Amino acid sequence: MEIHWKIKPFETLSTNELYDILKLRSEIFVVEQNCVYLDLDGKDKLALHLIGEFEGKIVAYSRLFKSGITFDNASIGRVVVDANYRDNKWGHELMREAIAGIKSHFGENKITIGAQLYLKKFYESHGFVQTSEMYLEDDIPHIKMKRE
Repeated sequence: MEIHWKIKPFETLSTNELYDILKLRSEIFVVEQNCVYLDLDGKDKLALHLIGEFEGKIVAYSRLFKSGITFDNASIGRVVVDANYRDNKWGHELMREAIAGIKSHFGENKITIGAQLYLKKFYESHGFVQTSEMYLEDDIPHIKMKRE
């Protein structure tokens, strides 16, 4: 089972791609995590969108930002894998693609993320180090992490 990856700026997303991305983000970040928050934060237009497709369906996704938009460093956000496909370990592939995308599109190596605390070990496995105390974001414990 192979996932197909692409990176697109906002204005090149098709209507269907945008709908499917927002649906996936809502399924996970709002419904699965039982968190009422405004996902549409105004930053989608500033991001590159990393899309993982399997059999024509978007099953993995993240946003990539150059430095100065979310953090002083480049950043990765809205990291998500469809719950039906998590057994495939595509989250790790998604992070490798995201880190490579930051390097190839922005020429940056330093990356900062706001990570959900329960995913600390996952992000550590990709070279991220905790750089803040725990803080609540939308009532979910988070930590800031950096990768040099």
